[in-house]
Amino acid sequence: MIFNSVKYVMFLPITVLLYYLTPKKIRNIFLLIASYFFYMSWEPKYAILIMLSTVATWLTGFLVDKQHHNVYRKISLAINIIVNLGILFVFKYFNFFADTLAQIANSLGLSIAAGHTSLLLPVGISFYTFQALGYSIDVYRREIKHERNFINYALFVSFFPQLVAGPIERSKNLLAQIVDGVHKFSVPNTIQGLKIILCGMFKKIVVADMCALFVDGVFNNMTQQAGQTYLLALLLFSVQIYCDFSGYSDVARGSALLFGYQLMENFKSPYASTSISEFWSRWHISLSTWFKDYLYIPLGGNRKGFVHKLINTFVVFLVSGLWHGANITFVCWGFLHGFYRLMEELFRKFFKAVVDFRSSHVFRIIINTLICFSLVCFSWILFRADTIGQSFLFMSKMISNWNLKLFIDESATLISSIMPPYSTLRWLYVIIITFSVALVLVTDFFAKYTKFEFVQVFSIKNSILRWGVYYFFIITIMFCFIMTTNEFGQAGAFIYFQF
Repeated sequence: MIFNSVKYVMFLPITVLLYYLTPKKIRNIFLLIASYFFYMSWEPKYAILIMLSTVATWLTGFLVDKQHHNVYRKISLAINIIVNLGILFVFKYFNFFADTLAQIANSLGLSIAAGHTSLLLPVGISFYTFQALGYSIDVYRREIKHERNFINYALFVSFFPQLVAGPIERSKNLLAQIVDGVHKFSVPNTIQGLKIILCGMFKKIVVADMCALFVDGVFNNMTQQAGQTYLLALLLFSVQIYCDFSGYSDVARGSALLFGYQLMENFKSPYASTSISEFWSRWHISLSTWFKDYLYIPLGGNRKGFVHKLINTFVVFLVSGLWHGANITFVCWGFLHGFYRLMEELFRKFFKAVVDFRSSHVFRIIINTLICFSLVCFSWILFRADTIGQSFLFMSKMISNWNLKLFIDESATLISSIMPPYSTLRWLYVIIITFSVALVLVTDFFAKYTKFEFVQVFSIKNSILRWGVYYFFIITIMFCFIMTTNEFGQAGAFIYFQF
């Protein structure tokens, strides 16, 4: 089941109710069973993979914690990493590397057929694999002690709110809360959790899924001619992927809070960033910090000089691109962000005082934010395109044939095809979606410079306005959910489920 489904809306409150009715001594067992039930609703047999990863990392933690000889500790950790990454490779990357090697061989005049597996990609495998590996490495570094209670550790790996798309939690945070085990029902936590869930659903269903209708219409059928149409599709995809993923993270955080668990914040106003390095400190924070702690620093970080720092940074972004998907487009996307960071570091080192707008601090912030946002948006073309060829076709169409009248006609045609049939209702939807996008982005931007966050729209003191916001969110979520649900009753899946 997915968060934006009727099944989950029924599953969550029942699970919360039974959780607090269950005796405290066996609550973690109940929550573990509920988490496996949640995951098995996709494909029951793939629960075996989670269990295998759980057992492997738990046993490794035991061996590493008991061993005092560094060689044995390293061997135990290495075996664990090989097992987990081996499973990830077989299910996610085998076909990609087989095709790549076959293409290289064929280009050298060697006729080699690429062998393929017919295995489906298990939902969330990259997320729970990295979470489990993070625990193993923390135990190896003696930053935490091995968790002797297998139930507690198994729940840490499979906790359902963040199981399939993160955030990638750390043992110091989530596991510590599970071991603590003192989670009394809290009215403030319940109210706040429901508010965060409502915000997440609004971002996903009203903003992301509605933007996706236009974006998919352009990417899946590039017959439009006006360059502005492609630019609009790119801007809407930038909004879509942010609201899709941050919306998932909000629902995950809100769901966890209903059980008394605090998950880490995964997004902090990323599009308000004034540099690429700042963007990656605000976007998918759990993954970027994971790569920093478990890849960048072990490679040497910035301890071995400026050149090694650049190389290590570039390697991290290439691996990050590959983590997102077994496709050359994701590798190129990671490469492009690595190039951005490379240029940024070189600029900071050698041209610190070159740019001087000779204007206010606010103006410099606006300019830098627009530059950063433009670079990030451009990179999303590679992320969204199915092939490199499609991404180049999109780029070429976006910069050619700018025609305002044609753009208006094409946009109207696309909107007519994806919106309700009645013209009045159709444009009412357009106004509501435009307002919703602006609401999310504006509050997100000001959240960086003030204490006002998106969820605080429910904290307006005026009761009439506050309840007006509640009704607006709930009604628009219901209508947009109906619009984006296909004939099989399936709503739009979260983008990061494929990773």
